Amino acid sequence: MKVVIIGPAHPLRGGIADFNEALAKAFQDEGTEVSIYSFSYQYPSFLFPGTSQFTKDAEPAHLNIRSTIHSLNPISWKKTASKIIQEKPDLVLVRYWLPFMAPALGTICRILRRKGLKVIAITDNVLPHEKRPGDKQLTGYFLRSCKGFVAMSKSVMEDVKSFIPEASAVFLPHPIYYIFGDIISKESARQKLGIELNEKVILFFGFIRAYKGLDLLFDAIADSRLKNLNVKLIVAGEFYEDQKKYFDQVDKLGIRERILFHTSYIPKDEVKNFFCASDMVVQPYRDATQSGITQIAYHFEKPMLVTNVGGLPEIVTDNLVGYVTETNGRSIADGIFNFFSLNKEVEFSRNVKSEKERFTWAAFIRGINKLYESIS
Repeated sequence: MKVVIIGPAHPLRGGIADFNEALAKAFQDEGTEVSIYSFSYQYPSFLFPGTSQFTKDAEPAHLNIRSTIHSLNPISWKKTASKIIQEKPDLVLVRYWLPFMAPALGTICRILRRKGLKVIAITDNVLPHEKRPGDKQLTGYFLRSCKGFVAMSKSVMEDVKSFIPEASAVFLPHPIYYIFGDIISKESARQKLGIELNEKVILFFGFIRAYKGLDLLFDAIADSRLKNLNVKLIVAGEFYEDQKKYFDQVDKLGIRERILFHTSYIPKDEVKNFFCASDMVVQPYRDATQSGITQIAYHFEKPMLVTNVGGLPEIVTDNLVGYVTETNGRSIADGIFNFFSLNKEVEFSRNVKSEKERFTWAAFIRGINKLYESIS
């Protein structure tokens, strides 16, 4: 079987690029020939508030990555489609996460479909967390260019069906990342970050935008119960919006000495230090579909606290591998306090280790293959 994946990959950075590379490797491990068609130009600067769209990480070995798509150049769309057609793949998988990409990706997929190729979209989001005029029209254009759909949360599945009620779609949970290295000891990780072994530490990881709810976590950290326990918070990720309001909030709450900021891009080989140094990973999101952060936490066998939004409760079972709370500082603080006061780390970590078997790449690929066989 020959598969083409359309979406970001090295030297572009971010969770979707990481996913595409991991998916390609998983297919290769099963004997499938894979090519990734990525972007030569991805975002204009107004859509990418981070410091850089590119990674300094080494190029992944043994992956065939072709950076041919210019998101604003229709000529590149047609050339990319032509190159894919020449490869004669059995299946084309295209990532969709932002309406801005709909004209490029939708046009490429339409050309491929006219040539009889099977095109399945892996839909991270159908409608974005931060909405703009025209989102629905652009998303509709893209979705109608595909034959089948993979949703990694049930809420995204519902969104797909709202556009195409008869869509051939399947829910497949986000697999676990194995690209960030092996588990290291908490002692070793904390030595690298300058954290004492006896401290109580939680982790917020990933880029920072309003919908991620970091301000709610700051409110939780200011709770007197967590102050008395001297719980510390690592914030590891780049600001994708004005950081001043966050630092102003920290100072107003008087919690600056309990927040450890690492707000530059975290290279792949350093990710393990932050997860392995923490006692629990916290995702205080206001809005979500699914999240790669939970799957990194599963890989490193870390308990989690998530808010009751989108697909997060589908992945993090309450009081088994962590807590599901409401989207406010008090409820988040309740969960963190219970975790430490009831000494839940060992129990939850053991359960995480058991539950992670649900999220293998092999299971994800089996689901894709079953969908592939069902569509004409």
